[in-house]
Amino acid sequence: MKWEGEEESSNVEDRRGMGKKGLAIGGAGALIVVVIAALLGIDPQKVNQLIGGGQVGGQQGGQGEERPLTAEEQRSHKFAATILRFTEKVWDEQFRKIGKEYTKPHMVLFSEQVDTGCGSAPSAVGPFYCPADRTVYLDPTFFDELQDRLGGSKGEFSQAYVIAHEVGHHVQNLLGYSKLADQKQEAASSKAEANRWSVRLELQADYLAGVWAHHGQKEFNFIEPGDIESAIKTANAIGDDRLQKRAAGFTSPEKYTHGTSAQRLKWFRAGFGTGDLRKMKELFELPYNQL
Repeated sequence: MKWEGEEESSNVEDRRGMGKKGLAIGGAGALIVVVIAALLGIDPQKVNQLIGGGQVGGQQGGQGEERPLTAEEQRSHKFAATILRFTEKVWDEQFRKIGKEYTKPHMVLFSEQVDTGCGSAPSAVGPFYCPADRTVYLDPTFFDELQDRLGGSKGEFSQAYVIAHEVGHHVQNLLGYSKLADQKQEAASSKAEANRWSVRLELQADYLAGVWAHHGQKEFNFIEPGDIESAIKTANAIGDDRLQKRAAGFTSPEKYTHGTSAQRLKWFRAGFGTGDLRKMKELFELPYNQL
């Protein structure tokens, strides 16, 4: 992926050099719950409920000494800030086309643990978007885990896809789809039905990542040979069916929250192929068995 030397977003906060707080998750049992939740694609905002309503981070120690970022951390900062700027420019234009103004999200880079508007969370939950503070949270070491443990790609466009997916949640938040999904989940008659609305929301974010890539390529020409395959490999690795099989040895479709590998591939490709923001509504209108 071609990104070096491009403009960086000013909306990135890097907390990795601020000194580490003591991490107390509340015992080994709570830690296991958090890790399993991450593998099964559970929304990090729901993790608190899994461990009895307390903060995932538990009690924190004092602030450690600040330190300079390593060369690797500096590079990952530049990369994340550049990708975020790519998304800002694309979504500015796409929102103008539909007569709306795009409000840019923030991004926080962290290590081990982070405090957010949605509660405290460890790195184990993976990258996530918090609608309460309109911020994408990312521990860049996630990409090592993605490749080494989950079979995804560490290619830079693959990483950009992950960031674009989380920014997709911000787009959903601005356009009212997040609120609609919350309302549908609250009105659901079963947990399985509520999960289906989570799947719709996640697949829609994959579609939006594809829409971003479509228009980003036209404007910035940043895709190189092998990049799309890299993103596809990652989308395939983080489907609910693959993650559940890896974690438990079997799959439970009624517990899916993000969609299968095939579904995630389908909708990312659809967004990339059409670049049509208006078609995002189909994810909420199609019969569930046609997703």
